[in-house]
Amino acid sequence: MSERFTEFAEIPQQFVKEGTQFVNRCTKPSKQEYIQLCRAVAVGFAVMGFIGFFVKLIHIPINNILVYVALLIPSPPTPRFKLLPTSR
Repeated sequence: MSERFTEFAEIPQQFVKEGTQFVNRCTKPSKQEYIQLCRAVAVGFAVMGFIGFFVKLIHIPINNILVYVALLIPSPPTPRFKLLPTSR
């Protein structure tokens, strides 16, 4: 039982130890690296924005055509009251 507890207790200790080693190895980016990262993120946002814009630009006329065609097709009249089935 004691061995299981020590094995169970080692997992968080090892995680904390590896985490602190990782944080100690990390360095802050230089100004040049930070600017490069910001540019890459901005380009990504712009590309995704343009893709979304063009998809919407293409789908709005298609949607309007489909709605217009649906309005031309006569639909059956809808009853005002729904009749419930009667059991006899």
